Amino acid sequence: MSSINYQQFTLGVEEEYMVIDPQTRELKSHEQKIVLEGQKIIKDKVKAEMHQAVVEVGTDICKNIDEALNDISILRKTISQVAGELGFAMGAAGTHPFSHWQSQLITDHVRYSEIVNELQEAARSNLIFGLHVHVGMENREMANHIANSTRYFLPHIYALSTNSPFWEGRQTGYKSFRTKVFDKFPRTGIPEYFATIEDYDNFVKMLVKTNCIDNAKKIWWDLRVHPFFNTVEFRICDVPLTAHETIIIAALFQAICAKIYKLRTNNLNFIQYSRALINENKWRASRYGLDGRLIDFGKEEEVNTRVLIYELLEFVDDVVDELGSRHILSLVPNLLETGTGADRQLKVYNETNSMVEVVDYIREQFLYGI
Repeated sequence: MSSINYQQFTLGVEEEYMVIDPQTRELKSHEQKIVLEGQKIIKDKVKAEMHQAVVEVGTDICKNIDEALNDISILRKTISQVAGELGFAMGAAGTHPFSHWQSQLITDHVRYSEIVNELQEAARSNLIFGLHVHVGMENREMANHIANSTRYFLPHIYALSTNSPFWEGRQTGYKSFRTKVFDKFPRTGIPEYFATIEDYDNFVKMLVKTNCIDNAKKIWWDLRVHPFFNTVEFRICDVPLTAHETIIIAALFQAICAKIYKLRTNNLNFIQYSRALINENKWRASRYGLDGRLIDFGKEEEVNTRVLIYELLEFVDDVVDELGSRHILSLVPNLLETGTGADRQLKVYNETNSMVEVVDYIREQFLYGI
């Protein structure tokens, strides 16, 4: 149905990077120097995060996936160059393989002081690096509808992004330990189903009124209707090693939103599953990545995760040409073959038995292919 306006599904991508000491390979506080220098070149597309060893970047609002890839490539190259000139190195992974959070400094900012004051060790230990993808929506009602329906697919795409197998020098046994660290925060994880946008707004109002939060940005779910923009924001994924992996994930989120929208225009909907069931799949994705099985709730059976991702590609196939993202999604089979960032980090570690080599690999991958 070409009467659908596929241009509405704009993209915004945010990545969190680690600042690395090139000598020790530990995380290193850059005292916001990278941010300050970076802002001279890319303005407000780079900002500080709670921990001083983290740099966050965000693209412009991108009309399509090619613009997003171009923007992320420029951001990675710029930050890498600025960091290099200041004597730092950069990397992108959900956790640092061996640095301890206790030795990392917190950014001096009133918002972060408040969060640390309230959440204490949960906040101080939250030294993790995520990927957030915003997909544009025509209005908040539609954003709520699409958020409800896309919850089911969060574990599938999360499995593809897993990139944090190590924590504080230990092999965790997880493909993504990042979410285990983040689970200590309140208001995280898979969100509830909200029948209407009013229900969601009333929930937020109740939390604000009772001093649980001061604004809706303190709702840190794996996906949320954004409090200020007309977007659905996907927050479940580890930041991937490479720019192309980030863009593959962004293209998948965009395609799922467009597909759910297309079904809606034909008076169809994707079945809604409970948060508890979706959580079972999230746990499996976190533990096994692509090597496990997720539950197909329709069939009520376990299915190989890679098979489900192929099914997902089929599910969105009729919208990807309209979105102009087929060339990017055609890279998914290759990623299923070579493995996620976690698989590749583990491979380096198993071959070298060295966490330092793993960090060097993370650094090498930062500008790979761009």
